[in-house]
Amino acid sequence: MNKTIFIVEDDENIREMVKMALTSFSYETAAFDNAEDALAAANKAAPDMIIFDIMLPGISGLDATKILRSKTYTKNLPIVLLTAKDTELDKVTGLDCGADDYISKPFGVMELGARIRSIFRRVGKGDALPVEDIKIADLHINNNTRELTQNDKTIDLTFKEYELLCILIRERDRIVPREELLNTVWGFDFVGESRTLDIHIRTLRQKLGDDAENPKYIKTVRNVGYRFIGE
Repeated sequence: MNKTIFIVEDDENIREMVKMALTSFSYETAAFDNAEDALAAANKAAPDMIIFDIMLPGISGLDATKILRSKTYTKNLPIVLLTAKDTELDKVTGLDCGADDYISKPFGVMELGARIRSIFRRVGKGDALPVEDIKIADLHINNNTRELTQNDKTIDLTFKEYELLCILIRERDRIVPREELLNTVWGFDFVGESRTLDIHIRTLRQKLGDDAENPKYIKTVRNVGYRFIGE
């Protein structure tokens, strides 16, 4: 069965362009010009992915992402944000809301397809992470529920933040190169900027209360990659 993707974009030209592109990639699609209708449809039958424009009439793409992340049955639903703004603040805000990826307008059809394939491949990996719980320093990772607690306090992580943390902990005996993290989490055909990794690491640090200059958990090894140093 082909995967179903919801497209939520109030610009009719962009909405139709994305719909035609995804159809050509053999995805089933449903298009909406507002988040309210898309959320109502997702409540009836959740799609395999939702693409939200950030700036929408009524509920914004950011707020819609927060709503979906708050519900158990859509907590891990892949979400991509489209934004006309190409600023780091917008990207960080989108990632903090729980989006799995973002694409800045204007974007190419092939880039969009590559991002989607990367996300679906990553979601489909059943053995990407160890199945046992992880307890290290003051962190406890429950791999059955994909939940992180720090000193018994739950820390909400996006899908990619969770995977990054698990990979760094699992490979804590070495420095994990940037290219390896990008390839493992985003896929071998990931075509985004390498800054995406830095932004995810930054938001992960913020949620852990970590300091890049005096790290407790994640150390930056300049021009190489990252290493988990918590004990």
